This record gives sequence, C-alpha cells and structure tokens, in this order.
Amino acid sequence: MNMDAIQKQLLQEVADLHDIPEGAYNLRANGESVGRQSTANIEIVSKTEGSGIDIHIKPGTKKESVHIPVVLSESGLKETVYNDFFVGDDCDVLIVAGCGIDNCGTQDSEHDGIHRFYVGKNAKIRYVEKHYGSGSGDGKRILNPVTEVYMEEGSTMEMEMVQIKGVDSTERTTIAKLAADAKLVVRERLMTHGEQRASSIYKVELTGDGSSADVVSRSVARDRSYQKLDMCIIGNAACSGHTECDSIIMDEGRILAVPSLEANSVDAALVHEAAIGKIAGDQIIKLMTLGLTEAEAEEQIINGFLK
Repeated sequence: MNMDAIQKQLLQEVADLHDIPEGAYNLRANGESVGRQSTANIEIVSKTEGSGIDIHIKPGTKKESVHIPVVLSESGLKETVYNDFFVGDDCDVLIVAGCGIDNCGTQDSEHDGIHRFYVGKNAKIRYVEKHYGSGSGDGKRILNPVTEVYMEEGSTMEMEMVQIKGVDSTERTTIAKLAADAKLVVRERLMTHGEQRASSIYKVELTGDGSSADVVSRSVARDRSYQKLDMCIIGNAACSGHTECDSIIMDEGRILAVPSLEANSVDAALVHEAAIGKIAGDQIIKLMTLGLTEAEAEEQIINGFLK
C-alpha cells in the first residue's frame, strides 16, 4: 500500500486494518485505488463507466471476506463511487466497507458511496460499515452513504452501521427488499457532537411470505448537534418486522425520531419502538461513588450504551 501515516490511521479506524487484509480487497485513498486483490472465488473489477467497482462472489463461497474501505486526507476532495456486489447462492461471507476523512484545510471534503447488494438464495452476509472524521481544519467532513439491498429467498444479511466521531454532515439512506424467508438484521450506532447534523433513513419492504426485518438504532446527540431517525417497514406479505430507535439527548442536542409501519397484508406483523431521554442522574451518582468524575461517568454510560 502506498499510503501515508494519516491514511493508515484512518484505515485502522474504519476497517480495523493494520496491514494488508487476507482475502479480496480494494483500498481507495484520495480518489484512487492504492491496492486490489481478487481471489479464486471473489473477483473485483473496475466499472467500465463511471467510478467504482463490481464485486462478484461465486455461489457456495464460504468463510471468505471482502474489504473495500475508503480514506480521504485532502481538503476539498469530493467524490461519488458506485460499488455493486453480486453474491451467489449459498455463500457465507464478510464484507467490510466504511470511509474515513481527515480534513485539516478550509474546504469541505465529501465522499458519497453507493453500495448495491444483489444477494442470492440462501446466502448469508455480514456487512460492516464504519464512518469516521478527524482533522483540525475548518472544512467539513461530509459522508452520504446509500445502501441498497435486494435479497432472494432464504437469504440473510446482518448489517453493522457505525458513526461515532468527527463527521460534520451525513445523510445515511438504506433501502431493502426481501423475498420469501429472507432475513435482515440492522444494528446502527450513531453519535453527533458540536454543530453536526445526521439523517438516518431506512425503508425496508417485506415482499415474500416468511420474510423478516429487525432494525435497531442507538444514538447520542451532544452539544448543539441534530439527528433525524426515519425508519419505515412495509409489510406486503405474511411477514414480521420490528424497528427501534433508542436515543440519549445531552446539552442542547435535538433528535427527531420518525418510526413508521405500513401493513398491506392481513398477515403482516409489524412493531415499532422509540425512546429519547437524558442520562439518569442515579446512574451518574452510582459511578461517581466508585471514584469517577461526573464527566468520566457520562463517558462510561455512553460507551456502554453504544456498544
């Protein structure tokens, strides 16, 4: 990898990588590929038109991984990248994405990643997407990820969506359509601070009998930051769906939670939950009796909440 120290630090934050990963990977820095490897079962190729890659995973591929993180360390750089995943039947794979931006300049830096997943029958995917921002500049760190998921019969996808530091503005959009007996599980963790703004949108359509979705978001809004959590599940068959927004509000933060359900079948079983509140005083007092300061107690509670 031809990457400097800042880029390598960003790579560790968003993909937990300290060196070249095993398996297939495509590493991108400041708008260019800095390393790529395919395997016998996973092929990564550049798109013939536009910016981005196609990832083809052969049917039956088991216990393999794909890493496609992106890092930006130049102020004023803006890019939109399209990555399409074609996952064959009966696969079981790990996909790690995410983007880190270090902006020490005065111009805004922005990465918009559009990921589309075409998941074959009975395939199983674990998808991890982390976003992170750093740098002392006045330029903003902007990330607008779009994730589209199209799941065939019997497939399963577990998504871990994380953003807990440094991103000034983000609009996170996730769209999913599930066929019969497909299962989607989403766990989102989000924290904003300062003047940051974050919008997190989910729209999940359960179109086949036996399909299910469990979408849970945990978030913390600190200082004067603002969050909007918009979660919608649409039941078009004999299906089950659950959404949950659980948020902590601090300082002068603001949170708007908009859970919604749409049932278009008498056999659709849909549930939503939403809770917003401050940290309980007795929790802080209990930790302070153990020797922590008030600030340290708050951090311990937040860290545990966002695990």
